[in-house]
Amino acid sequence: MKLLISVSGIRGVVGGGLTPEEAAKFGAAFGAWTGGPITFGRDTRRTGEMLEMAATSGMLSVGASVIRLGVVPTPTVLCFVRWEKEVSGGVIVTASHNPIQWNGLKLVHREGRFLTRNEGEAVLKLYREGHPRASWEYVGEVADRQDAIDLHIGKVLSSKLIDPDSIRRRKFKVVLDAVDGAGSEAGVRFLKSLGCDVVELNCTPDGRFPRGPEPVAENLYKLEDLVKESGADVGFGLDPDADRLSLVSEEGKAVGGEYTLALAAKFTLGKRPGPLVVNLSTSRTAEDIAEEFGVPLHRVPVGEVNVLTEMLRLGSPVGGEGNGGVILPEVNYGRDSLVGMALVLQYMAESGKPISELVAELPKYFMLKARYKDPGLDGERAMEKVMAYFEGEEVDTRDGVRVTRDKAWVHVRPSNTEPLVRVIAEAEDEATAEGLVDEVIKIIAGK
Repeated sequence: MKLLISVSGIRGVVGGGLTPEEAAKFGAAFGAWTGGPITFGRDTRRTGEMLEMAATSGMLSVGASVIRLGVVPTPTVLCFVRWEKEVSGGVIVTASHNPIQWNGLKLVHREGRFLTRNEGEAVLKLYREGHPRASWEYVGEVADRQDAIDLHIGKVLSSKLIDPDSIRRRKFKVVLDAVDGAGSEAGVRFLKSLGCDVVELNCTPDGRFPRGPEPVAENLYKLEDLVKESGADVGFGLDPDADRLSLVSEEGKAVGGEYTLALAAKFTLGKRPGPLVVNLSTSRTAEDIAEEFGVPLHRVPVGEVNVLTEMLRLGSPVGGEGNGGVILPEVNYGRDSLVGMALVLQYMAESGKPISELVAELPKYFMLKARYKDPGLDGERAMEKVMAYFEGEEVDTRDGVRVTRDKAWVHVRPSNTEPLVRVIAEAEDEATAEGLVDEVIKIIAGK
């Protein structure tokens, strides 16, 4: 299995393309670029400690010191780097929602955000071309910090949008499914700090992943059952590094990550109007919410740093991605499941309404995700065929091809890592969405 190298870091199958040697080499490149000290965190994958030790050795070898946070959510590392001024960057050992055999290194800028393309290219240049190593007297040092989760929780609860006491008074019963990942401890601690009665599901942080790691509806059936059986007010489903959040209503129905962002955005804009920023693959519900509050909607290419960059440029109060990623710049410069949980619970507390009712108040669309895979696929040529077919229609080509037809759209993107094309369509009815997906796949396949 080939090692996947990009401006955001490296990832691959451990024992295949991803080895300790590569982790050390990449860690040294990032250490040389930042100068250190560097904050280090990881999710619960069993290969995480091995890769952390290897990457740490690389950083120390170029004179960069390391602050180890241990097993913590990805947003905790982002938050720590942003608010602890003595660090010059961060690294997270995680493969996010990828299968258990995968792992990787994600790179964090000293501002507490992921790297831009130009910044990532500078690190890759050092990785490929090499750099000086430190002599013995200038080798970096290692220190441990145990307070990163406390810092993160404190920052979320200090948001002016959150009134912890009003949530505590409601004494919500919450089921948390952390997929035995990095959100296991942090998520439980956070919810208990808000006075919630927490029912734990898959909250043993051993990294064995008892369900599919991505918190999509088909992987949350046990969470659905437990919410209903326990009489809980809401269910929260996380991915292994706890930057994505999916919701299950009190009726025991998974409502999905798209509604996480929609509810968080609706609540936030009701308090703090401003531009709403989402990516090109996020539900059209974002347009409806922006229109409701009379604010502009801005769409950007897929990628967390793309959303954040536009949010900071515009002074946007809230934004994110429809995969359950909520970004609240007041607190954190990345997707943050703790932020998502806080905003949803605050919305429930202030409105007095259950999740099912809050979701029912939003416009209804049907979204379908598919992919076309072919070993001989030419992604660039596929996009040319799609653009030619939809010529004259409302087309956005900043990230693949996105075609809008009234209240329906389809987004086609070639994968950067596999010989496949991803196709996402949304419409007011299932048949229209399926028709758009079929239409695009036929174009790509030349049928």
